[in-house]
Amino acid sequence: MAQNETQKPKKINGTPEMEPSANIPAMPLIVNAQYVKDISFENPSPLESLSENDEHAPEIELNIDIQAQPVSEHVYEVTLHLTAKAQKNNHLMFLAELQYAGVFTLASNLPQEAVHPILMIECPRLLFPYARSVLSTLTREGGFPALMLSPIDFLELYRNQYGSQENATQDS
Repeated sequence: MAQNETQKPKKINGTPEMEPSANIPAMPLIVNAQYVKDISFENPSPLESLSENDEHAPEIELNIDIQAQPVSEHVYEVTLHLTAKAQKNNHLMFLAELQYAGVFTLASNLPQEAVHPILMIECPRLLFPYARSVLSTLTREGGFPALMLSPIDFLELYRNQYGSQENATQDS
């Protein structure tokens, strides 16, 4: 072959063939399903809330909780609990609660020490955009501007929650 010629990848039925050395690792998890598990929207005094012409935005308090439970071998249900509470001048405007869940199958060759971080970081990261959309639609349909949550760093949440426990265990 001449020096200025380039070798083109082989094609099988019009699709480039992968080189045998291109070992692509298997995905550590598969999303089997995702769904709204529970949803609630409370608008305790809609006439007051919707008639206020105050230009100040309400204070939004967001609480996040993540729970994982085994369904069968290597299969887990992970639930992302989001609670958004909006108040203005100590007056509750709305309370939105959402439990958005997914069923995940983890790779059977996954090291045991990797299971908990994947369930508490990666699975919620995959669920969050959908939960965010549901919560946004819920608040909009409740008569308020759509609540657009900022992205959440689940790795940082995990470090804050479980990193301090690991440090306490190591210190004893």
